[in-house]
Amino acid sequence: MPTDNQKLSILLVSIHGLIRGHDLELGRDADTGGQTLYVVELARALGLRDDVERVDLVTRRITDPAVSEDYAEAEEFLSDKVRIVRIDAGPEEYIPKEQLWDHLDSFTDNLVDWIREQPRVPDVVHSHYADAGYVGVRLANLGAIPLVHTGHSLGRDKRKQLLAKGLSAEEIETTYNMSRRINAEEELLANADLVITSTRNEIESQYGLYDYYDPDCMSVIPPGTNLDRYYPPVEGETSDYPEKLKPFLTDPDKPLVMALSRPDERKNIPVLLQAFHHSKRLRDTANLLLIAGNRDDVRDLDAGAQSVLTQILLDIDAYDLYGHVAIPKQHEMDEIPGVYRQVAVSGGIFVNPALTEPFGLTLLEAAASGLPLVATENGGPVDIISNCKNGILVDPLDAPAIAAALLELLTDRQKWESAASNGLKGVRRHYTWQAHAAAYVEKLHGLGGGPRREPAKWQAGRSARYRDRAIFTDIDQTLLGDNKALKSLNRKLREIHRRVTFGIVSGRRYDSVLATLKKHKLQMPDVLISGLGTRIHYGSNLDEDSYWSDHIDHDWNMARIRRALSQTPGLKLQPRNTQSRFKISYYYDSGLAPTADEITKRLHQQELNANVIVSFGQFLDIVPTRASKGLALRYAALRLGIPLENILVAGGSGADEDMMRGNTRAVVVANRHEEELSDLVDIERIYFSNKAHAAGLLDAIDHYDFLDGVSRGR
Repeated sequence: MPTDNQKLSILLVSIHGLIRGHDLELGRDADTGGQTLYVVELARALGLRDDVERVDLVTRRITDPAVSEDYAEAEEFLSDKVRIVRIDAGPEEYIPKEQLWDHLDSFTDNLVDWIREQPRVPDVVHSHYADAGYVGVRLANLGAIPLVHTGHSLGRDKRKQLLAKGLSAEEIETTYNMSRRINAEEELLANADLVITSTRNEIESQYGLYDYYDPDCMSVIPPGTNLDRYYPPVEGETSDYPEKLKPFLTDPDKPLVMALSRPDERKNIPVLLQAFHHSKRLRDTANLLLIAGNRDDVRDLDAGAQSVLTQILLDIDAYDLYGHVAIPKQHEMDEIPGVYRQVAVSGGIFVNPALTEPFGLTLLEAAASGLPLVATENGGPVDIISNCKNGILVDPLDAPAIAAALLELLTDRQKWESAASNGLKGVRRHYTWQAHAAAYVEKLHGLGGGPRREPAKWQAGRSARYRDRAIFTDIDQTLLGDNKALKSLNRKLREIHRRVTFGIVSGRRYDSVLATLKKHKLQMPDVLISGLGTRIHYGSNLDEDSYWSDHIDHDWNMARIRRALSQTPGLKLQPRNTQSRFKISYYYDSGLAPTADEITKRLHQQELNANVIVSFGQFLDIVPTRASKGLALRYAALRLGIPLENILVAGGSGADEDMMRGNTRAVVVANRHEEELSDLVDIERIYFSNKAHAAGLLDAIDHYDFLDGVSRGR
């Protein structure tokens, strides 16, 4: 990073979609949406700062008669300090982001060539979305440049949503190239110096799904608001919008409580009808305005929207709220700023009762228009109301509490005016692009080169610092089964112990692993991962990683999962001594039971998240969504500072698959269950040994020449 007196040179990378400095084609397709506006506005805002020398927004060059010639220009200047730079990669024509993955290495190479031609190497690379993150990691490693990342959306979260909608894993993979996206996100999270999010909720509920979850390197810097579009009522301003509401309302002169959202179940609109039904005082004080998408005929909408709107209409009838609720069928986006202002003129309130709200852009728009807020206590509104002091947070499931909060502001003019005034000031202070750029640059100057995580507990003495590689192995059907080979492997592990970390990764419980190691007189591990990745212990004293336990506890509901699967054919709970806090174990009859993917889908449909793992063709285990052998191994590797490519992993069943994929070197030992891993046969870093059990691991050590340069003994 530059010194305090040196101005910043910033490289923004946003590869997909159509990016230009004017007439952005927002909504043209799924790739040209909010992210393109975000990066252009960010570049412009940074370019206005005196402490920034240069901003280059890098994207892909497109030469395609189906799109504007603007996207074929190698450079486009937005100001004397800001330009869009377009880099060649892959075909000339415009293609969707899911087809870009095979061309990102070419993009990186061409971008490196471009950087070499510049008078100054950028001080920071800021990648946007997973494809740019893939490039950003490589740039950061090549040039030792600090890496900042903004996800915009995340693969694991999107995959969870798609599964919940009923898409199959195969459809998701084929359509979205999801595995490559998630792998790229995992890699960039392990390498990024700073991850910028819009809310604290995004850190906890979205990035928390990833193997490398380090909230200490994440910072909340919310996007800006367009104050030229959203502003408080102007004296003398008129609108015909109130006339559109008169057919709905008995007393249209009462203040309006306004809600604006898609007709989505998660937006929780019916709770507002419950609130008005619950409180006669609220009905006497205000009307309810519901702007819930556009419709000609509810019956023509998709199933989700149709269900929500049908519920709203039924509730209006059941609660006899005719004359109290306006629910217009159509609205234009250009008229929404004026609607906010009309609600403010009426002395009304903007309400967001969503079950959870990732950010809450409509709250900012309403606040910038002079409206007090009542909003869900789950997600982004917590940050907005905390910063702006302009409203009340509520439990979105508590209709009486929502009614009380609305009345508190509606009936106390002093509180209403204070909240409205605070909102106007707060948006200008916290939620403008100028405020975003100021916080952003401050974070950039604070980037350091220190360690990302606290050192793991390690009791192996001074020799631990020389361990630059590791061997991790499963026990059953991998280590055990050939006593002669096991003794040979044990001798080798003792010889190299001071230079090579040894780890066990097992589906067994912790106590069962220790008993097995003792019985077979095996080398005690430096890292012990048990319970299919639900527990991690380190060092000679095998100290447990409590952070990991807290981490995987997220979204884990053992009782509900057991109830959900209690009537599933082909599943029978194993004895109590095989179960643990984070693992549900069943005997599995593949002839009767659903597949693992089908069981996962069932759980998702009941809003339950978990990893479902079948091993040896006869056991099924369910662990938290954040836990698995592969996730735990990668976490431990990051804690210990051992690159994945320096780790040799041995396994022999389906439960071992996710710790073999990726950058680890792996061996599938020969046994009757190796067919469970047959999908891995074409992956270069996975070796299928023709030798069984411990002999297969010894074979792999020779195959990879894994111990080249490692001294034996002391």
